[in-house]
Amino acid sequence: MELGLRGKRVLISGASQGIGEALAIAFAEENCPLHLVARSEDRLQQLAERTQKINGLAVTYSAVDLTAEGAVEQVVSEAGAVDIVVNNAGTIPSGDLWQVDAKAWREGWQLKGFGYVDMSRAFYPLMKARGGGVILNNIGNGGEICDPDYIAGATGNAGLMAFTRALGGRSLDDNIRVVGVNPGPVDTGRIYNMLRQRAVTLFDDEARYVELIERYPLKRPAHLREVVDMFLFLASERAAYITGTVITIDGGISARRSVI
Repeated sequence: MELGLRGKRVLISGASQGIGEALAIAFAEENCPLHLVARSEDRLQQLAERTQKINGLAVTYSAVDLTAEGAVEQVVSEAGAVDIVVNNAGTIPSGDLWQVDAKAWREGWQLKGFGYVDMSRAFYPLMKARGGGVILNNIGNGGEICDPDYIAGATGNAGLMAFTRALGGRSLDDNIRVVGVNPGPVDTGRIYNMLRQRAVTLFDDEARYVELIERYPLKRPAHLREVVDMFLFLASERAAYITGTVITIDGGISARRSVI
């Protein structure tokens, strides 16, 4: 399917690893110039070189902590005009109300929660002035499940789902689409760390995390492209009537009421 993304400038936060890195490669394959954002300059430089080789188009980056004062303004200045913003930076720690202390809770929300809001607030009016754009929020199915052992993430993700729907409800008036994606477990380092932690809680044995994978649909996490390809579609004109909604990709896990 021709998505018509060629030449669209894409900004991806949290681009140095995991889903963010896979998104950068996938958009590069669609002939999109990129602006990558993450804390690690070394990883960003390596990814910029790698993605630029795919299509020869410009790849720039901002090595910045989005929770720092003035960071979003720096990204706006360095990124220039963008057509698509993918909010992907940050993770929220797992654990119950007493395992996630106040400091960890606030730090998790600062990047993933307020970071998404701040980036949207900054780029939305710029897109409006240029005639339109797309904002994609990578959220996570924890906001649908409300697992007490992922309480900070469940609460934060549910808030971002509401934010996406609220902002996207009227955004087509400005020719801007705002859409969320809720991945379930994806084959990245983060899910295995989470599973090991849960195995300690359930079995008092980190090594038994493999038993938890057996509970997944198809007995595996999602492949990266099974998630990334949805972002490509939603960023494209093929999805021109989709806004103010959140699409879940978790093999039905949220319907089973468990993040694992």
